[in-house]
Amino acid sequence: MITFIALLIVLGIVVFVHELGHFLASRWAGVRVDVFSIGFGKPIFKWKDKLGTEWRIAWLPLGGFVNIYGQEDMFNRKKYQSLSKKKKVGHYLSVARWKQAIIIVAGVFMNAVFAWILYVSLFIGTQKIQLPIVGQTETELIKTGDRIMQVNNVLVNSWAEMLMQKELGDRHDIRLVILRGDKLVQLKMPYKKWGLLPDTAKVETIKYGFFRAVNKASKEILIQSRMMITILKQMITGERSSKQLGGFITIAKLSGQALSEGFASLLTLIALISVNLSVINLFPLPVLDGGYLLILVIEGITRRKLHGKTMDFIMRVCWGLLIALITFTLWNDILR
Repeated sequence: MITFIALLIVLGIVVFVHELGHFLASRWAGVRVDVFSIGFGKPIFKWKDKLGTEWRIAWLPLGGFVNIYGQEDMFNRKKYQSLSKKKKVGHYLSVARWKQAIIIVAGVFMNAVFAWILYVSLFIGTQKIQLPIVGQTETELIKTGDRIMQVNNVLVNSWAEMLMQKELGDRHDIRLVILRGDKLVQLKMPYKKWGLLPDTAKVETIKYGFFRAVNKASKEILIQSRMMITILKQMITGERSSKQLGGFITIAKLSGQALSEGFASLLTLIALISVNLSVINLFPLPVLDGGYLLILVIEGITRRKLHGKTMDFIMRVCWGLLIALITFTLWNDILR
């Protein structure tokens, strides 16, 4: 039960923030929003505000959406042109292309800002970090007590930072600079022969003020974004197994674990998923925000509208790919 509740909390918050971005940007641009729904399917509860938006909480709370008036006419300009002057008011296509672009990227922007705020709040105060000092090793290249200073030419101050830079590498040779006694040693270590564990007694307490927390949160957003892109690239090239992809069941399991570990762990997971959602949504796939943005850019450069049967076919193919990906991740969850 706690796992299900945690899943609702995590997905509910992340999706609400994303859709709120689209909603606020639409209202700012003067575009009407017909529906704001948390969850899919039949509404359990709904009400309508003064500007005509119907707010819903639906029975299947695994996502959500906003229904922006006229956005579906992006590839059917004739339908928009046939509307009366009164019906064009508040229509998505009635506003300038740059305003349409802001509406599209607002969800991604909100997720990124929300994650940044969460990270700042988590980092402020006293933090204990695990130093990058080796406690156990399965390789002769590194000895117990070695302190890892650099990974792939990047300075690291904690074990977590070290692991992050390791994963951001090419998954072949990892270039390390280690401090052994009073000497710096450079070496290359095969990715598959890592076999290192930290010295858990080597912990440092650091106090983060507001500005230091802001700086660390900004770096965390960039690192997590790079990590997401790197992992997906490695899966495409075959360097990393696609079996590592997880779906709703994996998110539910992680959410339940985070909730049982405490409020800070839950906020950390929400921030991480929020960042990942931002990155994924910027991919240039027409059913995602990045795809719609790419279409606006192409239209702006070519001065031609993308519409007709070709765009309809592309959209159907992309929806098919997205559904296949969701099915694949759920299958991976079941196998695990």
